[in-house]
Amino acid sequence: MEACHAGSLRREAASFIPVTNMTFPAELERIASTVEQRLGKLLRADQATPPGAAELGDAMRYAALGGGKRLRPFLMIQSARLFGVEEDAALDAACALECVHCYSLVHDDLPAMDDDDLRRGRPTAHMAFDEATAILAGDALLTLAFEILSAPQTHEDATTRAELVLILAKASGWHGMALGQALDLSAVNQSFSPDDTVTMQALKTGALFRFACEGGAVLGSADSQGRAALAAYANAFGQAFQLADDLLDAEGNAESVGKAVAKDAERGKATLVALLGIEEAKAHLARLVAQAEDALAPFGDKAAMLIDAARFIAERRA
Repeated sequence: MEACHAGSLRREAASFIPVTNMTFPAELERIASTVEQRLGKLLRADQATPPGAAELGDAMRYAALGGGKRLRPFLMIQSARLFGVEEDAALDAACALECVHCYSLVHDDLPAMDDDDLRRGRPTAHMAFDEATAILAGDALLTLAFEILSAPQTHEDATTRAELVLILAKASGWHGMALGQALDLSAVNQSFSPDDTVTMQALKTGALFRFACEGGAVLGSADSQGRAALAAYANAFGQAFQLADDLLDAEGNAESVGKAVAKDAERGKATLVALLGIEEAKAHLARLVAQAEDALAPFGDKAAMLIDAARFIAERRA
């Protein structure tokens, strides 16, 4: 990045809101708890809900509450913080993002998709309820995300809300996450090159990470250089996250990971681990983390938590 761009980013980061002296794991856990509480309120049962519809709300809450690192909301809140946005002012947008993520997990676990019985150490939504209810719960979580994003309480400026809605729709739709999932399913029946696999994973997994970081920049009215720096970070982060996940599938155990493992190899799915081998995959993972760190260099120490997040996902064991 050119020196003038770096200088611009440093000036933008001058209004950065200091974080407490918490370690990364403690800060991740704290934000996860905050997101959990806010999601609980957003998903609170309505007394006017017809009795027959109660199961749908129960399934939505089952899918969205009670587990998960809330990594995507964490990235959004930390990205917005770089541009002077208070945590409370980014919280609803972060919860909207988490609703889309939770919907995607519910649908990915369905028998017609990845056919998983375990998620976060407990039965998947279609096992805990039934397949139809799980599909509807996913649908409802997806649409709730846009209800939250478009609400005035998310941001006072309607143009900002509209931009958030637009970029989340692109990230989660037929040119984003949904396309990535379709490509992932098709990989079972055709040969994917390493480049094909990276493209697929950038859509299936990376799209929501990009929204998390870009959305934080939008909330903070960042300029084009600030958004570009966070986009570069998010691209490397998303690839690293997926590669680490594939390594866990290859080397981990179901008890620690919280879901079935070794399923990618059994199904012949396209992964960089399968294409590169475990040792080269680990080396590539280290390079991706370095790329993520380099992208944040213009922000200096203000981006420490985001750098720690990239290191964390590469080293995680669950």
